[in-house]
Amino acid sequence: MKLLQARAGDGAAWVRRTLVLFARQPFGFAALAGACMLAIALLGLLPLVGTVALLVLAPTGSLLFMIGARLAEGGVSPVPRAFAVLAAAGRQRLVPLLKLGLAYAAAMFFVLWLIGITDGGALAAFMESMRGADTSPEAVAARLADPRLRAGILLRLAFLALLSIPFWHAPGLVFWGDQSWAKALFFSTVALWRNKLAFLVYGLAWFGLWLLMLIVTGLVAAVVGPQRLAFIVFPLVLLFTTGFYVSVWFTFTGCFAEPGDAPGPAPAGA
Repeated sequence: MKLLQARAGDGAAWVRRTLVLFARQPFGFAALAGACMLAIALLGLLPLVGTVALLVLAPTGSLLFMIGARLAEGGVSPVPRAFAVLAAAGRQRLVPLLKLGLAYAAAMFFVLWLIGITDGGALAAFMESMRGADTSPEAVAARLADPRLRAGILLRLAFLALLSIPFWHAPGLVFWGDQSWAKALFFSTVALWRNKLAFLVYGLAWFGLWLLMLIVTGLVAAVVGPQRLAFIVFPLVLLFTTGFYVSVWFTFTGCFAEPGDAPGPAPAGA
């Protein structure tokens, strides 16, 4: 796939196109998000195997939203067609996608192990203490004041952000670019670095939408009361998260020229 040069303003355009596409297929994307949440819930019932499977399937989950967005651009509902397109891709693409998932799981376990050593297990100890019924507010406050806990949280955010760079476009490069998992990781990193200004604007746009959602949530809470707030916050967060995953498709097409033999129907006008 040919690497493209995106302008800084393209970052805002990616978010704007996401909102327009989401408005065209709200129920289709909601069904796709619901199917992914159901899979997460079922795998979560398996203590260790489920956790590993969730990490291995994480790149595939991101790819499903990219496929769904591509289908929606062509006027096709993401569900159930996105799953059919993925299943019909063949061994040539699914095996590298599985290898990409294994690499992601290994990287996640390594990062979490490394941070666990760095913060001395402060976050794990804090989460364990919160499960106790007799935990006092004073004990919680004391643990929150631990500098190792704050450092551990910041390190997790930083490392997860860095880890997302090579895996951002990698599923799409494996699926549409027919690249190996290692090559896809490399070119995903190159694409984000080359178009860093566009991604900066893209991130700021999503941050602005997040702040707007917080303001709306606060206003709604003042009207309906905190007891009913959960019934409003959960759908808003779900919509925001779904929209964010849909937008990955537009960052992908903004950074790479899609080949003519890509699996699945081409978007309208392609």
